[in-house]
Amino acid sequence: MGASPVTLFLCGDVMLGRGVDQILPHPGDPRLRETYVADARTYVELAEAANGPIPGPVGFAWPWGDALALLEEAAPAARLLNLETSVTRSGDFAPGKAVHYRMNPANLPCLAAARPDACALANNHVLDFGRAGLAETLDALSTAGLTAAGAGRDADEARAPAAVPLPGGGRVLFFSFGTPSSGVPADWAATANRSGVDFVDDLSEDVAAGIAERVRRVKRPGDVVVASIHWGSNWGYRVFGTQVRFAHALVDGGVDLVHGHSSHHPRPIELHRGRLVLYGCGDLIDDYEGITGYEEFRDDLRLLYFATLDPGSGRAMALRIAPLRARQMRLCRAEPDDAEWMRGTLDRVSRGFGVRVEREPDGMLAAREA
Repeated sequence: MGASPVTLFLCGDVMLGRGVDQILPHPGDPRLRETYVADARTYVELAEAANGPIPGPVGFAWPWGDALALLEEAAPAARLLNLETSVTRSGDFAPGKAVHYRMNPANLPCLAAARPDACALANNHVLDFGRAGLAETLDALSTAGLTAAGAGRDADEARAPAAVPLPGGGRVLFFSFGTPSSGVPADWAATANRSGVDFVDDLSEDVAAGIAERVRRVKRPGDVVVASIHWGSNWGYRVFGTQVRFAHALVDGGVDLVHGHSSHHPRPIELHRGRLVLYGCGDLIDDYEGITGYEEFRDDLRLLYFATLDPGSGRAMALRIAPLRARQMRLCRAEPDDAEWMRGTLDRVSRGFGVRVEREPDGMLAAREA
């Protein structure tokens, strides 16, 4: 008898810095070096102007809101996310960057409230406060008992997957990669004698083959391999051919699920050889309420992805998606009209990838092969 199906929870960018950090019990230094905003509390004011007062300080669970009950109900075997925030008290702003994200390490119980099993760190904000800030981030996560992948004190540590035990005896092997298309600077790459991220400098066949070889060296029967990739622009539904070919090459090389993120809103879903490719999971938690300019993408709508896989083959058996909405820097269940907008949008952009998205009686969305 084969192993029982396993359900993984995945989401996109969890950005607990800046304005979110300011509403938590231990707000850090609010000073910023942005062109238009010099104080992180301005982002709190923008959110309050849009959706009403935020009772501060809020509890550590506040930003997750209704997501926590949905996670408990789904009871996933592993919870995986992209932590797009430096966890540091450092004031050493990385030069040449327009935006810097940091959260006070004392606010890490906010991240722990969701009980993540692994956090992807190979993104364009984890070194916002330099290599000293990265060292503090890694130490803070380790002290809090939170597992990370994609960044480390040297290349070996940055390239090592997080291994999450599964009930049937296998593991989720969670790799995290950062790309220049998402704004990760090339000099953030970890080397044999320098800390940094697992940097993928181009989406070539050779790079995909190298990752596939790394997967083959560690994957055992019953393991599920997730490749978490920070790639692409902030806005728009277009997925470039280089991304598609790279995702397919990863799946062909032994990856069971491609977990894409960086865009501020969800992007298409694909099934390639029965394996899931999430090209962009969108933001989950951030401080963008009240910021105008891209309203047509409805970036106030956020998604929780629950992917059920056969651990023997890695094939997707189901993908259920919970639609939420950010209000007062807190995740709330989406209203039916909002959920239908998201369903229609995901269905439209995913049809070209052989996937349709339907609404289920319980209000969840379901992605299926078209």
